[in-house]
Amino acid sequence: MDTTSTRAHDDIRTAPRALATEAVHAGRDDLARQGLHAPPIDLSTTYPSYDSRGEAARIDAFATTGAEPDGPPVYGRLGNPTVARFETALARLEGTEAAVAFASGMAALSAVLLVRGSMGLRHVVAVRPLYGCSDHLLTAGLLGSEVTWTDPAGVADALRPDTGLVLVESPANPTLAEVDLRAVAHACGSVPLLVDNTFATPVLQRPAEQGARLILHSATKYLGGHGDVLAGVVACDEEFAGRLRQVRFATGGVLHPLAGYLLLRGLSTLPVRVRAASATAAELVRRLAADPRVARVHYPRIGGAMVAFEVHGDPHEVIGAVRLITPAVSLGSVDTLIQHPASISHRIVDADDRRGAGVSDRLLRMSVGLEDVEDLWSDLDQALGRPVRGAGNCATRHTEPAPAH
Repeated sequence: MDTTSTRAHDDIRTAPRALATEAVHAGRDDLARQGLHAPPIDLSTTYPSYDSRGEAARIDAFATTGAEPDGPPVYGRLGNPTVARFETALARLEGTEAAVAFASGMAALSAVLLVRGSMGLRHVVAVRPLYGCSDHLLTAGLLGSEVTWTDPAGVADALRPDTGLVLVESPANPTLAEVDLRAVAHACGSVPLLVDNTFATPVLQRPAEQGARLILHSATKYLGGHGDVLAGVVACDEEFAGRLRQVRFATGGVLHPLAGYLLLRGLSTLPVRVRAASATAAELVRRLAADPRVARVHYPRIGGAMVAFEVHGDPHEVIGAVRLITPAVSLGSVDTLIQHPASISHRIVDADDRRGAGVSDRLLRMSVGLEDVEDLWSDLDQALGRPVRGAGNCATRHTEPAPAH
């Protein structure tokens, strides 16, 4: 096998392709000329090289720009051909020049903060709610960052000379609140906007088209799609990707090749999975919104497979009563998951900050999978129990995006 081809520089494609086609073929365009159909898994940690002078020059070049070294691989912490295929494919789906994969979503976010911090730009402007651990990483200043929390309309006023990043999540975890990404990107000026696109995936929105410079995914979720891989990835321009690769090399937050293989495989069915689960979610939203046991339903205008709802009764009893739906943290798997954010995913966020961001103690977050809608509704119906006396029907709440500036 020609190892120089496994970096998946599939520039042989010239005509634009639909997202569903890219999901199947991106990162694999070199396989046929190698006589392969399925992408290979390269588990090597190191690679032979008889040209030590040439290898030194390649390492020097990487140290200068962070560009992927030309020629055969060098060492697993520097890069891996299987992981590179996933990075190429994800960049194509998000419409960016590059993507850099990490061992987890939090490792990916940490790398972004380290890149900006190394330039003396430690201040971050962020909009709540965010994923609970992202919130905690910023609030605790574990990487030396300082955060200013604001609403979307206040981003421009919150910027400082040392602001290195503006961070939003849309739809947000767990309330599914949406942000007008184009307006926020405009407000950022020259400061990079990072959008956590985990919930939407490139199937529902491509933040780069709306002005975001950095797109973050917890690839553990929809990109993998089967609850069997832990990973993170940042889609961005090649210049920023080079800095991210240097941080990844220095800190060791690399993605295992088997995870890269599973993620590439997951991308091939991403559009089908997201669209099918979204259709089921929309029907469950309709039923939940008409149910007197439910106080409020949160569902984003762009759709998707994530649903949040607040119950009149005890949310812990609902968690304990599901039988088909899995009560578990995480999301984006083929099976439906439900959890209580105030107890798990956002427990680490200060209670007042949590409630101020709309994460009430009665809120439940559900990641809708690929089961039949009638089976899911039957399980929800029995788990919700009897109606609370005096409770009325609720309405579905779509959070309005911030107006354009």
